Amino acid sequence: MTKYVFKSLMFFFVLMSIASCDRPVCENTNAIFNKYSPDSKEYKDELVMLLAKIDKSKLTYWVDTYQEDKTSKYIHAHIQGDGLCAKIILSVNNSQKGIDNILKNKGMGYSGAKLENLKFSIKQDGNSTEFVFQEASGILD
Repeated sequence: MTKYVFKSLMFFFVLMSIASCDRPVCENTNAIFNKYSPDSKEYKDELVMLLAKIDKSKLTYWVDTYQEDKTSKYIHAHIQGDGLCAKIILSVNNSQKGIDNILKNKGMGYSGAKLENLKFSIKQDGNSTEFVFQEASGILD
């Protein structure tokens, strides 16, 4: 009997831990997001336009991948809420507040983690659009 209860509890906790890392399902309905990749200017400009129109307090951010090259670090994340379902590529320049462990581990183990109270700035001109990480209050894994 005890063995059965123990196995049942273990199964329950495993299921709960798997479910807790998943972001809510959302479906993109934006034609620009379907046509272009998240690193294109068209995609980023569309995201900037939509971000200006929606309630940012309703947005959630979920780590997708981490990318690093010789000069730059990036966090690719899902951004969703208030009708928005997209990806955002955040450049990590001067601030690492709240994401030290993601950077230290080069993103390993953080796919699906929620970025709490994410703040970023937008640098935009005729040639490029960039989302620059400022801070996150925490990571829910």
